[in-house]
Parts: sequence; C-alpha cells; structure tokens
Amino acid sequence: MPAEIDFSNGVRGKFHRSGAKLRMPVYLDDEVQSFLAERARAKGVEVAALVNSLLRKDIELIQAVAK
Repeated sequence: MPAEIDFSNGVRGKFHRSGAKLRMPVYLDDEVQSFLAERARAKGVEVAALVNSLLRKDIELIQAVAK
C-alpha cells in the first residue's frame, strides 16, 4: 500500500450494522426472466413474489425426497 495513504483518522467498524442482511442480486437468463415476468403479470404479482413461491415449492420437493 502506498505510504501517502493516511489511515490515522480511520474508525474501525464505522459502517458496521449489526443484524444487517445481505440481499444478493440474482441474474436470470433473458428467456427465464421473460417467462417469469409474463407469469407474474398474468397472476398480478411481482416477479420476486413469484420466484420466491417457486423456490419454496422446489425446497419442499427437495426436502420430501431427502427424507
């Protein structure tokens, strides 16, 4: 690290927020996003709500098979 960078006034943990949750961006293929957007529009829900519903159903199926 270059010597001219001065951290002497730095504060450790200044931006730390206890309990903060990381929202990961999820990138969908164009065809998947288009399909989901059409289904969400037809159902009158947000794409995020539709995706969460589909993923919850997948989780239930995975858990049922894993038993």
